[in-house]
Amino acid sequence: MSDHILEMRSITKRFPGVTALQDVSLTVRRGEIHAICGENGAGKSTLMKVLSGVYPAGTYEGEILFEGEPVRFGSINDSEARGIVIIHQELALVSHLSIAENIFLGNEQAKSGFIDWHETNARAGDLLQQVGLDENPTTHVGTLGVGKQQLVEIAKALSKDVRLLILDEPTAALNDQDAEHLLGLIRQLRERGVTCIMISHKLAELASIADSTTILRDGATIETLEMSSPEANTARMIRGMVGRDIDNLYPEHVSRPGEEVFRVEDWTVMHPTQPGRVVVEGANLSVRAGEIVGIAGLMGAGRTELAMSIFGQAYGRDIKGRVFMHGKEVKTRSVAEAIEHGIAYATEDRKQYGLNLIEDVRRNVASAGLHKLSRGGWVDDNREIAVAEKYRQDLNIKTPSVLSVVGQLSGGNQQKVVLSKWLYTEPDLLILDEPTRGIDVGAKFEIYSIINELADAGKAVLIISSELPELLGICDRIYSLSAGRITGEVDAEDATQERLMELMTKEKD
Repeated sequence: MSDHILEMRSITKRFPGVTALQDVSLTVRRGEIHAICGENGAGKSTLMKVLSGVYPAGTYEGEILFEGEPVRFGSINDSEARGIVIIHQELALVSHLSIAENIFLGNEQAKSGFIDWHETNARAGDLLQQVGLDENPTTHVGTLGVGKQQLVEIAKALSKDVRLLILDEPTAALNDQDAEHLLGLIRQLRERGVTCIMISHKLAELASIADSTTILRDGATIETLEMSSPEANTARMIRGMVGRDIDNLYPEHVSRPGEEVFRVEDWTVMHPTQPGRVVVEGANLSVRAGEIVGIAGLMGAGRTELAMSIFGQAYGRDIKGRVFMHGKEVKTRSVAEAIEHGIAYATEDRKQYGLNLIEDVRRNVASAGLHKLSRGGWVDDNREIAVAEKYRQDLNIKTPSVLSVVGQLSGGNQQKVVLSKWLYTEPDLLILDEPTRGIDVGAKFEIYSIINELADAGKAVLIISSELPELLGICDRIYSLSAGRITGEVDAEDATQERLMELMTKEKD
């Protein structure tokens, strides 16, 4: 039997006007963790969609061998029948169904033609334990945050007879602690003989878990590195991904904070559907002009809930506390009211809440500030295009036209469109929730540079991130959040990952 479980030979995939993959080859050994990295748009996800039958045989050129046999998958069902399971970067869950129903959707646990709900929920509970998700299997998926939904996807994959598991950015939605837990699960799968292909932008993560790594750039294979080799370092991987050296992952920045722009006092938020459950408790924080402030916390700590409740009470009920802008108390009872007072919020889930993926760049950029473009109740199309074109150039959004559909852009460029949308509202406080989630190292550097420019222009910036190195690399101060309470405030120059983790896990006194 061959040591190789998978061979993809000379794969070429074309879309109208674009060659996404050009003569790409990939060889994966049986029982290894094989990483694939590259910038957004390099072709990583496209290659895996070819493998899994999302792009069926006949729509691409080249040959695929699985377990030594040529295969031609016409659909994802065909690949799953052979033991190939893919977890896409975009979550594929039904929000109004329970966790257990989602896990076994299409693979129902039935007896005599009827679903055995006891067996379904019991098996789902076992799978949830494996992925470390402490939730009742009957809980509706729509009530979970994006991080917990990702763990449901992992559990769903484990419910199948998987021989080759493909994970597309599996830890992008997870904080460091939960990501490490997931990586431990992937290592356990390797020990059980399951081969894994893992796409990730987190190079340190790949260095810690991958046996080998294939680098793609512009739809072509650059090289495959054996991660045990001393040559397989982060600098080489970055050079392969972007075609140049990046000396520093975080751009240099000199902070010059001014007067206080934003302050929230004694902010308390109750869960929207569970009476008596406190999600945020007595939070106090502030941000000054020209200052970049971070919020660190584990999944479930209440970071996003805090931000959304401040931004027009978009989350929670029975919200209490006071919000101040430039020293004056303001009300933020609706999103429109929050925007009117100079607050903007870029969501962690840009695909579902931040953008209209079937609309063009122009409409997305203008969407939060249409009142500035209207004349007599009608939007001025020429001004709308001019505004979008300005941000396309200023933020270096890589698209041939502002009339291009946003859903066709890479993750990094989609994030720039989100930033453009909120910058057009001319906010004094910009809340960025996971601003670099799911984007590559080159695009991250550009986003960091944009954030620095905003601070230099006198904006107050509040950043939520699951990546502690990111917060340490770009923030002036960092608040820690644990179980809905702010447990500490540390100047970035004095902070360490260990200190932040200590504060993030601090229990109530």
